[in-house]
Amino acid sequence: MAHRMSTARRMDRDRDIFAKVRTVNGEFKRKATAARATRMGKLIEKGAFPYTPAIQSWVAVQLGKPFTQVTEDEVKGLLKKA
Repeated sequence: MAHRMSTARRMDRDRDIFAKVRTVNGEFKRKATAARATRMGKLIEKGAFPYTPAIQSWVAVQLGKPFTQVTEDEVKGLLKKA
């Protein structure tokens, strides 16, 4: 029969494993974020204000305010930064 692992050892092991997983998954997330920014930029160039909900959500996050407070000039400025 296997011996029971102490809670402290189990938590230490899990903390180490989770740190490694975050490192690996973080790289995937950075790539996905960059790809999404490129994709949204192209959609903004093609579309007209106001945009689809997916684009509105992305713009709101990038500018740090609700989309209802965003002007078309701010969106165009966001494209110039990227």
